[in-house]
Amino acid sequence: MDPLILAFDTSAAHCAAALLSGDRVLASREEAMSLGQAERLMPMLEEMLAEAGVAWRDVGALGVGTGPGNFTGVRIAVAAARGLSLGLGVPAIGVTIFDALAWGQDAALVARDARLGQVYLQAFGPAAFGPLLQPLDAAVPPLPPGTPVIGDFTGDLAERSGGVAARPLVSLAEGVARIALTRLGQDLPRPAPLYLRAPDAAPPRDPAPIILPG
Repeated sequence: MDPLILAFDTSAAHCAAALLSGDRVLASREEAMSLGQAERLMPMLEEMLAEAGVAWRDVGALGVGTGPGNFTGVRIAVAAARGLSLGLGVPAIGVTIFDALAWGQDAALVARDARLGQVYLQAFGPAAFGPLLQPLDAAVPPLPPGTPVIGDFTGDLAERSGGVAARPLVSLAEGVARIALTRLGQDLPRPAPLYLRAPDAAPPRDPAPIILPG
């Protein structure tokens, strides 16, 4: 019997999930939202399980997007995967957004908007590099002609690198699920966020409280 893989991602302004059984996608959803992923994720997963006619006890493994992306969003999904893994007694497998969007491609450049005039990049195939964070207008290493450029800013990056703007072969959550399936049985660490830059939040300016001796 094919293992049932439940995968999800909240690394950007969305809540996305997919349910995979072998090569079949039983359910897939992606809802745009800039806030509220923490409140929406678990109900979405339960709705998908019900839609597919299965229960939590049927889930054989979890796949989770580990970023890079929104700091809070990445932590929401990773924390949920770790908690569900413990509660269900099934493995949780982390998959980067780069890997998920490049699924099925022999070579690709994957780009994600890092905001603040920056971009996350990783290339796969003969011209592989990254993952890295760089200014959006910085030089991009040349790619073999025809290499798919996937994600954000594809037109600009394709023109500057010699690639071709393209769409991912599957949705983000489905890519996470399919890669998680290939990693089943491997001795992997717990999912952990992929951070390529320091948090945007500034440290508090107030002085630390003075603790008086008892």
